[in-house]
Amino acid sequence: MKTNDEDRSFETLLDYLRRARGFDFTGYKRSSLKRRVNKRMHTVNINNFTDYLDYLEVYPEEFIPLFNTILINVTAFFRDKIAWDYLRHHTIPRVLDRKLLKEPIRVWSAGCASGQETYTVAMILAEALGLEKFRQRVKIYATDVDEEALFQARHASYSSEEIDSVPEELQLRYFEKFGDRYIFRSDLRRSVIFGRHDLVQDAPISRLDLLICRNTIMYFNAETQARILARFHFALNDIGALFLGKAEMLLTHANLFSPLNLQYRIFSRVPKVNLRDRLLMLAGSGDQEASKYLVNNINLQEIAFNTAPEAQIVVDFNGNLVMANLAACSMFGLSSLDLGRLLQDLEISYRPLELRSRIEQVYKEGCSVIVENVSYSLSAGNFKYLKVIFLPLQESGSDVLGVSIVFSDVTRYYQLQSELQRANQELETANEELQSSNEELETTNEELQSTNEELETTNEEMQSTNEELETMNEELQSTNEELQTINDELRLRTDELNQTNAFLNSILASLQAGVVVIDRNYNILSWNNQAYNLWGLRSEEVVQQSFFNLNMGLPVDQVRETINRSLSGEDHLEVIISATNRLGQAIECRITCDPLIDHNKTRQGAILMMEAVEPRA
Repeated sequence: MKTNDEDRSFETLLDYLRRARGFDFTGYKRSSLKRRVNKRMHTVNINNFTDYLDYLEVYPEEFIPLFNTILINVTAFFRDKIAWDYLRHHTIPRVLDRKLLKEPIRVWSAGCASGQETYTVAMILAEALGLEKFRQRVKIYATDVDEEALFQARHASYSSEEIDSVPEELQLRYFEKFGDRYIFRSDLRRSVIFGRHDLVQDAPISRLDLLICRNTIMYFNAETQARILARFHFALNDIGALFLGKAEMLLTHANLFSPLNLQYRIFSRVPKVNLRDRLLMLAGSGDQEASKYLVNNINLQEIAFNTAPEAQIVVDFNGNLVMANLAACSMFGLSSLDLGRLLQDLEISYRPLELRSRIEQVYKEGCSVIVENVSYSLSAGNFKYLKVIFLPLQESGSDVLGVSIVFSDVTRYYQLQSELQRANQELETANEELQSSNEELETTNEELQSTNEELETTNEEMQSTNEELETMNEELQSTNEELQTINDELRLRTDELNQTNAFLNSILASLQAGVVVIDRNYNILSWNNQAYNLWGLRSEEVVQQSFFNLNMGLPVDQVRETINRSLSGEDHLEVIISATNRLGQAIECRITCDPLIDHNKTRQGAILMMEAVEPRA
């Protein structure tokens, strides 16, 4: 119950972010999204999503650090260098060879963050085309939802550490140094257009030759990923290439993209898409005319299906009953409430015959299955005999998406069939033995199908785990950079403290008088060499010892009142005491007492300066 309440409050927070700032995170993976929001909540000492929503309403400036935490901007020049080398030497030449000499070249860098990958592809294209042709032909569109990251990308200013991964010859050709910053060439930046773009809500950029979107779609759930990839398919030319991150494989989207190099996550657009898929992709991209045409087309198909004379149902790949025409509803007692339910939960799954094994056979063999003379008991002891046809539903060249089951009434042919069976009884016996063997084979096939499904499930889980690990790795990288910054600051502070201590020790050593520093508990904090020359006690023997416990020639009790007066508020007290120095000589010792004051002007102890003086006449 607590988990359900937490999920509802988290969804309420996401809805508020969408309404208040236009950021729609509902398509993101919940595990990663919750982890990033909890990290920011921990920073402001808030423990639940409801309180954090109230905090955002009171302090709207909190939106900026929250979005910076959620939108992980981990990027670099030539990130995954081997993949970029393959793109540079194989994919881009392949695209350029298919373009006319003066034809424009359009590139989209989606999820560009602070611009490193955008300028990487700019350098590669400039190397391939030459600077003049690059300026004439290339247009690079770079988009992200993070305005702060886009601001950095537009300025194209990077530190020496950030361009360290750029080969030295490219640094010299494409970057200009200003102080300690490196600026990408302004004449080439004119070919790059930066803008805010939401991959889920905004229409895609079209007619692209190259689309770069690396380690971005892995943050979205499967449904949102499918929508984004449909838009990417619409955006690319037939000769175009899609360059993804190393955690993104598109194993379940073979109808949209085929791999040019799966190892480096470079894909080409599948050009042959039927009208229905084209309309679906256009509708997903916001095309209203396509959406209207698609709705009318679907309505016509539903009317034709419902008015068919033979009973017919459709079961999808997950085993759900998705369609049943009027004849099927009348024959088997189905209603609209049964649509969407698992077939195994309905009576029709085993009456008048067991359907699921045949459906699995269709998936395995990829062809239709026909079951003849299926008896179906009606009221008053009457029987109807059916011919049941299992038809695979699939696009050309694609996997089976579902199964259509048609129940044809063959009652009038049953008697003729029975007479034929009686006339060929011996043959029927042989056929029954063969059927038994077929059933054993079918059982084996079902077991193999089950094993295959388990392997597919395991593969999908491994893919999901790989994406989660990649996400956590980028989060750790971001945290490591933060810790590195803190470590550098601590090292600087330590160096300053060491320098200050050395400075103070030099001053104490240079004084010709004995200096003793004590705290409010009379414990010794510092003891210089001149004090050792007077009383014969070394610094390591007295530090952290009580001043009044020292065994030396100075009657320390005579100084107690002077120290207490200094601690109570008096300044620059002086007293002369008869004492015996380390050589056993009687001396007159002048002791000057000043307060030890901290940065808050609080008296934390006393500073005693001791020096031998001429005895009084």
